[in-house]
Amino acid sequence: MSNPPKIIRSKRKTITLVVKPDGQLLVRAPKRTTKREINALIKKYADWIEKKQAEALANQEKFSPHQFIAGEEFYFLGKKYPLRIGDNADNLTLDSEFQLKSSRQKDAEKLFEQWYKKEARRIFTERMDFFAKKYGFHYAKLKLSSAKRRWGSCSESGNINLTWRLVMTPPEIIDYVIVHELCHLREANHSKAFWAQVAAILPDYKQRRKWLKENGREFHFP
Repeated sequence: MSNPPKIIRSKRKTITLVVKPDGQLLVRAPKRTTKREINALIKKYADWIEKKQAEALANQEKFSPHQFIAGEEFYFLGKKYPLRIGDNADNLTLDSEFQLKSSRQKDAEKLFEQWYKKEARRIFTERMDFFAKKYGFHYAKLKLSSAKRRWGSCSESGNINLTWRLVMTPPEIIDYVIVHELCHLREANHSKAFWAQVAAILPDYKQRRKWLKENGREFHFP
């Protein structure tokens, strides 16, 4: 392992090993766990850790940053659209493909982010209002975040926070994350009662949750 493990101690009762997307090993351990006990567990699962770190490295290489060049593909609502660079009147538009004005290519990352945020607010608001009205949820505000690995959250004040990157995923995944966070307005944890509420609205939520866990890293930006 190239980097030393990051150790987080808390009131938990067991030790957990987690390999983060960047390959770093995270150790969550009870407060009184000794360094010797942690090292023994790391040694015991050395093969597993090495395998997971190799997978993380492979994923990093696979999902390299966008170059914003002609022919490169970008996600929107779960579908890939190629980028065409030309002399279109608007800076960035989407039809059967993304069209970027050639004179604004140097600003492509900024323009894409602005475009995604605009579409995210429109789509998220529409879907949140749909579920809120149908199932009697009352949220305070919708806030867009720039989180890269957290799709959504619900604050104590009733605000729903969703990363604008979520707009790149399929509509059914957007609905799952929205319903998940709306249900947190009533259940602030992940108890059986919480999942029962999610299931009452989306009976297939487990499949959607699994899909997002397995495919979420593909929807990255830039």
